[in-house]
Amino acid sequence: QVDLVESGGGSVQAGGSLRLSCAVTGYRYRNVAWFRQRPGRVLEGVAAYDTLSSTLDANKYTTYYSDSVKGRFTISRDNSKNTVYMQIKRLTGDDTAPEYCAASRATDNRAWWHAESYNYWGQGTPVTVAS
Repeated sequence: QVDLVESGGGSVQAGGSLRLSCAVTGYRYRNVAWFRQRPGRVLEGVAAYDTLSSTLDANKYTTYYSDSVKGRFTISRDNSKNTVYMQIKRLTGDDTAPEYCAASRATDNRAWWHAESYNYWGQGTPVTVAS
């Protein structure tokens, strides 16, 4: 059984911060990502954390961010807990969306922004930003 469970979402004022968590069980993933689907938009990859080693070496990874979140969102992972995090700062109303965690074992994840690149998904955690 593979489960991805997100938490940490909620309602905040513009300019506030959130830290999202995604706890993964039953799956040794190489790549993790966060996606969101803002109203009227397609599913959007916002950040990815790709390991470059099958051992999940903390010194061998690369991260990606969409232009809309670069400088405000930071993705990280804790291998001991099999958990991925996303720290979000300076939230704006345009960030309002459910956030989904996704994972895969692909060795090449350069198409990180494509939802089809990921095998497993969580149910999402809501982010609501009041102006």
